[in-house]
Amino acid sequence: MSRKTDPSEPIIIKKYANRRLYDTETSSYVTLEDLCVMVKQDKAFVVRDAKTNEDLTRQILTQIILEQELKGSGMMPPDFLRGVIRMHDEQMGAMMQHYLDSSMKTFAENQDRFRGFVEKGMEQFKGLSPINQMEELAKRNMDLMQKTMEMFNPGAFFNPGQDPDKKK
Repeated sequence: MSRKTDPSEPIIIKKYANRRLYDTETSSYVTLEDLCVMVKQDKAFVVRDAKTNEDLTRQILTQIILEQELKGSGMMPPDFLRGVIRMHDEQMGAMMQHYLDSSMKTFAENQDRFRGFVEKGMEQFKGLSPINQMEELAKRNMDLMQKTMEMFNPGAFFNPGQDPDKKK
């Protein structure tokens, strides 16, 4: 079915008290699995409580992740999940949200580059191997984390190998 609304607007999914999810675009009920497919297809949607209009998108996305983990995908290591729980109530929560969002975007960009690397062949990338690409990704993630930490506590962090007593 074609989009009834402006394509730049997210699809509205209503969640009813009986836990059912209703896609207002297709006028049909959907499941968490259907929403998971929509995410993978990069379709924007917002989940709203049918009665209060409260935004429930984060809770539903978290439920989708839980369902995927229960099916055995096991993408999130237990130590990572414990870290998220610990950070959730701390003052670092806002910083962590920004860091995770930035990290995911960087990871997706690097994944696209890696796909291009594989598709075009190594000669197109001047001899960079997949190992070198992963090393570059790790360096970028460490730089991103360090810059994020410096935003909240300037001067508290320094580059490895740099004398901590010397300013940048």
